Amino acid sequence: MGDTEDRLDSEISTLLTEERSFPPSEEFQRLAFVRNGDIRERSWAEPEQFWANAAQGLHWFKPFDRVLEWDPPNAKWFLGGQLNASYNCLDRHIKAGQRNKAALIWEGEPGECRVLTYWDLYREVNLFANALKGLGVAKGDRVAIYMPMIPEAVIAMLACARIGAVHVVVFGGFSAEALRDRINDAQAKVLITADGGYRRGQILPLKHDADYAIKETPCIEHVVVVQRGNFPLRFKEGRDHWYHRLLEDADPYCPPEPCDAEDILFILHTSGTTGKPKGIVHTTGGYMVGTYTTTKYVFDLRHDDVYWCTADIGWITGHSYIVYGPLAAGATCVMYEGAPNWPDRDRFWQVVEKHGVSIFYTAPTAIRAFMKWGDEWPARRDLSTLRLLGSVGEPINPEAWMWYHEHIGGKRCPIVDTWWQTETGMIMITTLPGVDATTPGTAGLPVPGVRATIFNADRKEIKTGGGLLAVTHPWPAMLRGIWGDPERYKEQYWSKWDQETYFPSDGAKRSENGYFTLLGRVDDVLSVAGHRIGTMEVESALVDHSAVAEAAVVGIAHEIKGQAIVAFVTLKEGSEASSSVEANLKEHVVKKIGAIARPERIVFSADLPKTRSGKIMRRLLRAIGEGKILGDTTTLADPTTVEGLRRKYEEQEEA
Repeated sequence: MGDTEDRLDSEISTLLTEERSFPPSEEFQRLAFVRNGDIRERSWAEPEQFWANAAQGLHWFKPFDRVLEWDPPNAKWFLGGQLNASYNCLDRHIKAGQRNKAALIWEGEPGECRVLTYWDLYREVNLFANALKGLGVAKGDRVAIYMPMIPEAVIAMLACARIGAVHVVVFGGFSAEALRDRINDAQAKVLITADGGYRRGQILPLKHDADYAIKETPCIEHVVVVQRGNFPLRFKEGRDHWYHRLLEDADPYCPPEPCDAEDILFILHTSGTTGKPKGIVHTTGGYMVGTYTTTKYVFDLRHDDVYWCTADIGWITGHSYIVYGPLAAGATCVMYEGAPNWPDRDRFWQVVEKHGVSIFYTAPTAIRAFMKWGDEWPARRDLSTLRLLGSVGEPINPEAWMWYHEHIGGKRCPIVDTWWQTETGMIMITTLPGVDATTPGTAGLPVPGVRATIFNADRKEIKTGGGLLAVTHPWPAMLRGIWGDPERYKEQYWSKWDQETYFPSDGAKRSENGYFTLLGRVDDVLSVAGHRIGTMEVESALVDHSAVAEAAVVGIAHEIKGQAIVAFVTLKEGSEASSSVEANLKEHVVKKIGAIARPERIVFSADLPKTRSGKIMRRLLRAIGEGKILGDTTTLADPTTVEGLRRKYEEQEEA
């Protein structure tokens, strides 16, 4: 990297100042799991001791000898220890007298409801673990899971964990090609799928797509099919097996396999900049300790909570905060199959009302969609059981945060705005709800046991202001590598400064009270007339306008400024796009953060290109603005959105 690039990378301008602050109520503090903020300082001073103590909350078949072996950039946690993730999520709760407590409350999109107690879940997991053994699956083998959001998806994950097999979950909305690539990368020998699933009233033909995928996956020996409905499918005798038939012939108890702490628990693929998905590797001991501990601390989990994380198990959020963290902590978890607006736009709030949800964890993309649809939808439902809200997936704009606070939380619920990644495995930066005041759009502080800071390109620490987010000490749930590609692991995550510092590729700023605000990926940071500007701040200024539901900002080449700002904006229902609205929005940005951030152009769109997990694909928006080839769009929720935006952009340019 040259001197100019180093200088530009060193700091990011901080333009927005957020002064609103919401301390937890005395009542919330009085009952909170963590009531003393000193836990952070103590844990940061001695992180290994903190995690050693936290690990005692889990069951170990064999105690660990050493907490951490750190040979940068490779870490090993809880060396010598043996445990089983399935045992920690199921058996130990049953032995503690919790067999009749609800583990999963499942709501199907068409309206069916199933409640599985910890005993129900335990029985099904044991049966299916033995069924997998009967298909020849052994410890260390990889098993692919391509499922809708039904309880059998969780059962499949825990059954793999019980016998020491490595699960590779592929989001049920991915194409046959994406499934094929992930199966081949992991060399999975069994695929678990379903005949189909539901999404917005439509059938997801999972077995149909799986059949196309496995035409080119010679490693697959068996396919297990869960009967979700009566969907048409092909069935190949000898290779394909009905899930329920396998369970009929299986023994009722499967001894949990003692796994070394560093045995692989799962591989989860995340998109790579080269287009080839990266298989992120997580191991059993550290991952379980990290997710279990952060579930209790961050969500203030209590025995009688009904907890709902709206993510899909195909993403890391579903792995960590639907399955392993909450079930290890003995939680009652809601699991919903379908879309938030089916059959009506109050479906999420209907589920909250029906099941008495007390903890609700969702993505800013969903929150902005709720805003766009209008306040009347949540107002139709009784949301009084909610006591804690969470945000995950990308930075949340302050005005979306305020809408969430007012219309979902009733101005009484703390909001934990969590920053973490597939690679980190667990929440890394947020507020502790019984200790910290919350600030709209601001994540908070590193969680206990995690050391994070902000550097410039020369690894000089930035105490106050914007720069590059860095994690300066290992943490237990950290990735252990990229499957089959150790060099890529080192190059991508540990080469920015030195091999002891993890660089997540995110920009961030730190305020005087130490709170971190995420500014978006460094790839998305704009360079306008010598200023480094985070996309999140310009987007937040746009969303602050009463007519705007969602905004995405990119930079395109400009002869004078270096880059010019182009904003893609979705208006709230009832607002109409016009030249006067465009001018008004530009002035609103100037008023909020200054003339340097005035957008050169604003393009109005009914929707923005997003991945199926809800993240806006700014790479594609940049390509539209610069007239470049779009590249792969198969991971988008709706690929047609991009072509519509391209046409609109070109028409506006010609005009």
